[in-house]
Amino acid sequence: MFDWSLPENHAISILKKDHDDAKRLFEEFEGSDSSAARERIVAQAFEALKIHAVLEEEIFYPAVRSHVGAEIMDEADEEHHVAKVLIAELDRRTADAGHRRAKFVVLAESVRHHIREEEREMLPKAKELPIDFEALGNRMLARKSELKKNGIPAAAEAEMVEKAGRNADSPAAAARRSRAAQAPRRSKAKATPRTRPKARPRKRG
Repeated sequence: MFDWSLPENHAISILKKDHDDAKRLFEEFEGSDSSAARERIVAQAFEALKIHAVLEEEIFYPAVRSHVGAEIMDEADEEHHVAKVLIAELDRRTADAGHRRAKFVVLAESVRHHIREEEREMLPKAKELPIDFEALGNRMLARKSELKKNGIPAAAEAEMVEKAGRNADSPAAAARRSRAAQAPRRSKAKATPRTRPKARPRKRG
C-alpha cells in the first residue's frame, strides 16, 4: 500500500490533499437538502477543481509524464477534459434544477474515478522519480496562491461550450425544456366546438 506520510509541501502530498478536499465537497453536496447550500458547495468545488487541474497540467504532469507513461497520462488528460466540459456546462446555468443536480453528480462520479486512477497508478509510479518533489510542491503552492489572487484562466472547454450555446446541454435536457416551453401554448389554445348537423324533419306517410 502506498505510504501517504509525506511532507506537506511534497507535490504528491499537495495533490492528495486536493483529492480529499474534493471528495469531502462531493459528500457534502450529496448529503445536503438545501438548494442554497448545494450551490455554495458547487462554487467551492468548481474553484478547487479548476485550480487543481491547472497545477497538474502546468507543473506536475509535465514533470512525471515520461516516467509514468503515455497511456496513463493520456487517460488523465482526457478525464480532465470531460470534467472541464461538465463544469463549463454547469457554469452556464441553463439546465433546470433536476438536470443541474444530475450533471454535478455525474461530475463527482467522474472526478472520483480520476482520483482513484491517480492514487492507485500515477502517483505511486511518479514517486519513483529521483526528483525534488518538495521543490516541485513549492512551485505548485506558489501557483495556487497566484490563481486564487488573480483568478483562474478560462479553459478551452469553456469557450467550446459557450460557442455551442443552448445545444451544450444534454439532448434529453434540451428536449425536456422544449416540451415545457410548448406546453403552455397548447393548454391556452381553445378547442373549436363541433356543431351537430340539424336533424331533418321526418316525412309522414
